[in-house]
Amino acid sequence: MAYKRVNKREDKFLQIIGAPDIDVTTLQTLSSSGIVETCGIRPICWRLFLYCLPVRRENWSETLLRQREAYRNFLKEIIIDPSIKRSEKTTTATEDDHPLNPNPSSGWNSYFVDNEVLLQIDKDVRRLCPDISFFQNATAFPCSEMVSPDSKVETLRKRVERGVLTAHNMTRQRLGISNLINSRKQSSQQYETLSEGQEAHWEVVERILFVYAKLNPGTSYVQGMNEIVGPLYYTLMSDPNPEWKEHAEADTFFCFTNLMAEIRDNFMKSLDYSGTGIEAGMERVISHLKIADQQVYLRLEEQNIKPLYFLFRWITLLLSQEFPLPDVIYLWDVLFSDRRRFDLLYAMCTAMIVLIRDRLLLGDFSHNVKLLQSYPEEISTQKIVETSYALLPSLPRLRP
Repeated sequence: MAYKRVNKREDKFLQIIGAPDIDVTTLQTLSSSGIVETCGIRPICWRLFLYCLPVRRENWSETLLRQREAYRNFLKEIIIDPSIKRSEKTTTATEDDHPLNPNPSSGWNSYFVDNEVLLQIDKDVRRLCPDISFFQNATAFPCSEMVSPDSKVETLRKRVERGVLTAHNMTRQRLGISNLINSRKQSSQQYETLSEGQEAHWEVVERILFVYAKLNPGTSYVQGMNEIVGPLYYTLMSDPNPEWKEHAEADTFFCFTNLMAEIRDNFMKSLDYSGTGIEAGMERVISHLKIADQQVYLRLEEQNIKPLYFLFRWITLLLSQEFPLPDVIYLWDVLFSDRRRFDLLYAMCTAMIVLIRDRLLLGDFSHNVKLLQSYPEEISTQKIVETSYALLPSLPRLRP
C-alpha cells in the first residue's frame, strides 16, 4: 500500500515537471510534504525553486548551457589563468611582481589575501558532513584542467598545502561564536588526500566556495557557508541524469548563489541589527514563541537563555547542523517549496522549541542550553514540519 502511495506521488511530480510549462504553484504544494526520492525529481525541483531553471521547459537546455559556460569562465578567470601566470612568473620574477613586493596593488599581495580566505574554506570543507562518506570519495567528474598530468594549474588543495598559512590569523566566525558548528556533526579527523589525478567531492565544494568568495567580495566567505552548499551539491550529484550530474558543480554554484542572495544578510555582521539581519530573525522566533507558548517563553527569559546561544545557528545555517543529512534534505524540500520560506523557517524554529517544552520547563540553565544546542534526535523532522504548519495560522506574517 505504501509503495503504491509513493508511486502515485511520483506520477504527480513527473506529470508536473514533464509539462511544457511548469505549474510551480502546484509543484510547491506537492513538495510541501517532501519530494520523492526517485527519477531525479528532487534535483529538478530544487533547481526550479532556487531559480536556476525557468518554468518553460523548452528553455532549460539554453539556460543550463549559459550558466555552465559562465561557471567555466569563472574557473578560468579566477583559478586557472592566474595559476598559470604565477607559475610562469616564478621563473622570470621582476621586482614589481616578486612575491615579497610589499605594494598593496601587487598581484602577489592579492594572492596572499586570497590564501587567508582559502585556508578557512579548506579547513571547513575537509570536515563536511562526517556522518556520511560521500564528500571524501572521488568525484567521477574532476576538473580536467587541474588534475591532468601535464597541467600547470595548482589545485586549491595543493595551494593550501604548499602555502605557509596560519589559521589563527584569519578565522572569520560570525560574532565570535565558537559553537556555530554543532560538535555532534563535526569530524574529529580531516579527510584523507586522494591520489594524483583524482578529486574528492569536498575539493569540488571548496572550489565553489572560493569562486563565490572572489565574485562577492562584500560577503566573501564566512564559516558556515560550507554547511549551506554541502546539501545542495550532494543533492544535485544524486541526479540520475548523467549530463546533469556531470555539471553538478556549476549548477550547485548558481543554486548556492541564488540561495545566498536570500540569506546572506545573516552572514554579514554589519547588518546584524538591520531589519534583515540575524538579530531581527532571532527576535521574530522569540516573538513567535511568546504567542505559541508563553510559559516556555517566560522560562527562557527567566533563565536568561539568549537566542544567540542556539537560534543564531538554527537560522543562519537553515537547520543544517541540527539533523542528519537525509533529514536536512527533507526540511529543505519543505522550505524551498514554500513561497514564504523564511516565515516557515521561523515557524520551524518555534516548533522545535515547543516540541521540547516539558524538558525545558523542568531543566535548569545548563541543561536547557545543552538541549537547545544539541537537539534531541528522537524528535522527527516530520513532526517538526507538522507542528510548524499547525502554528503558522496563529503567527504574524512578516513578509508581504
